[in-house]
Amino acid sequence: MKAARITGPATIGIIESAPPAPRDEEVLVEPVFVGLCGSDLSYFRKGANGSFVIREPLTIGHEIVGRVVSAGKDSYGDYRAGDRVAVHPVWPTPLPGGSEVPEYLVAEKPHFLGSASTTPHTQGGLVELLAVRGERLRRIPDRLPLERAALAEPLSVVLHALDRHTGGFDGARVLVCGAGPIGLLAAVALKHGGAARVGMTDLHTRPLEVARAVGADVVYRVGDEGNSVPEAQFDIAIEATGAPASLDASLRALRPGGVLIQLGMLAAGGITADLAQVVVKELTVLGTHRFLGELDAAIALLADAPECDAIVTHVVALDQIEDALALAGDGATSSKVLVSIAAVS
Repeated sequence: MKAARITGPATIGIIESAPPAPRDEEVLVEPVFVGLCGSDLSYFRKGANGSFVIREPLTIGHEIVGRVVSAGKDSYGDYRAGDRVAVHPVWPTPLPGGSEVPEYLVAEKPHFLGSASTTPHTQGGLVELLAVRGERLRRIPDRLPLERAALAEPLSVVLHALDRHTGGFDGARVLVCGAGPIGLLAAVALKHGGAARVGMTDLHTRPLEVARAVGADVVYRVGDEGNSVPEAQFDIAIEATGAPASLDASLRALRPGGVLIQLGMLAAGGITADLAQVVVKELTVLGTHRFLGELDAAIALLADAPECDAIVTHVVALDQIEDALALAGDGATSSKVLVSIAAVS
């Protein structure tokens, strides 16, 4: 079978690999679409994602939707050939519909698909066949196209972040800083969650056009002095880039008593934002990281959110993985880039 394999910084190729031999408790899945995200780009460009360094060939990809090929006799979930599924990248995982890891899985060794955080590395989804435990799978409803369903993993990250704010968003004025895929999905979730007004910022014009398409009420292009973000006008700000300037804009946009949800990954040092705003305005700051039990809710929301189709801007074949990564790294041109591995039936 074909697999995309990183062997060093900026070095990736398509190799022929032996197909997996599923164990009795595993399900064999044929990936159809795999979304590319920032961690995939980091592994490709730098040979590392933060402190996780590639020390052996690594197949990236953790935003996976596809079809069941076969199920082992002891596998969870009664999956049948042809079932459309999303794959949870985290292990161990809650069971479908649950929010906590069941007791019988708690002792399992943790890993994340397509990651160098473990040794040996945990291979990811840019392959023609993938063997996973049935507990990781979530069924995709018939009314949800697979291309849109491929947004379920990043939307789960967003839903986990929004759940950190226990006060809800009904009637709230919210600013989302950064109109990349995560920020765009945040805007969708906020509008479906009852936010009265959602503003979005970005450096580029095209992402802001997509922001309008998914329901943003107002957009601000960074650097446009005639359309700058108003200060102290938003109840909640979601920082979705990890850039210090974006953090600074988020803090200034919040009203006194407002809430900052820090969704973007900030660097360990060099933060130059005006953190005095946290004190002077008595702001609440909420951190967030990944997700666990939100995948079911993400799939359900996507089924009722056709506007999310605008977020998928490019679908590129597995054989053109370098082109796909180049597109994914160009925020002025693309939003979510999917790698197409198998035909959509």
